[in-house]
Amino acid sequence: MKQIKLLFSGSYRSAMKLTSGRIWQYRFWDHMIRDQEDLNRHIDYIHYNPVKHGLVADPFAHLHSSIHEFFTRGYYCRDWGVRDSLKFDGDFGE
Repeated sequence: MKQIKLLFSGSYRSAMKLTSGRIWQYRFWDHMIRDQEDLNRHIDYIHYNPVKHGLVADPFAHLHSSIHEFFTRGYYCRDWGVRDSLKFDGDFGE
């Protein structure tokens, strides 16, 4: 993981003409997915993150999210994450 981050950071800084600055958070968290419910919770967490951090008010408004594909496949209804306040229990690296 360290090598991947180093290579990406170097490429990104070069492409953006940056000479310094942090790209990644300091810590790296790994987590073994225990079962389908655990996987679903992690996917929900990822899809709700742009709302949680104030980037959008509706998870579907985040254009670069995989939530659109999950919606197309029937895993989410269109109002998911919009009306209900979601809470995530567990350790997700924050």
